[in-house]
Amino acid sequence: MKNIIGYIRISTDKQNLHLQEDALNNFGCSRIFRDIASGKNNERPGLKTCLDYLRENDTLVVWKSDRLGRSTVELLKIVDSLRDKKINFKSLTEDLFDTTTPNGRLVFGIFALLAEHERDRLRERTRAGLKAAKARGRLGGRPKSLTSEKEKIAKDALRNPMCNIREVAKALNVSMSTIYRLQKSNKTHNK
Repeated sequence: MKNIIGYIRISTDKQNLHLQEDALNNFGCSRIFRDIASGKNNERPGLKTCLDYLRENDTLVVWKSDRLGRSTVELLKIVDSLRDKKINFKSLTEDLFDTTTPNGRLVFGIFALLAEHERDRLRERTRAGLKAAKARGRLGGRPKSLTSEKEKIAKDALRNPMCNIREVAKALNVSMSTIYRLQKSNKTHNK
């Protein structure tokens, strides 16, 4: 092992980091990254900084696996990216989550296969649902933000060289990118 790096997370500032921090310090972590954020929150700056800091042969240590990811799929995604970078993962309270041992690697391999299987099943269900909806005449996807009436108004406005795209978007209650796409498609069709 090169460096032992810790990551701790609590959900609210009313909770205490000391239990996790003491355990990681006792294990020998040379550096510990922290977040105070719900595990459901994907914007965890401490985790991002931690993952960017890790190098090949380092070991990421957490007190418990749910500190790293709330769902098995999320946890496996993170650990899989660590494995690709040749970084180990260890949970201090769960023997199964330790990629520094042969048994831990085996268990994670099995979990990875199960997660991949679940993703495949989800894709199959989604395709089947879209196919069934299409057979009933319904198309999938987001509804268009520009009705044909709004599109005509936008096209007329775009013909004016002094047109302000921000004002057109605001007047039609659509995003500027919608107006830019319309402008681009008009230029393509007019060529």
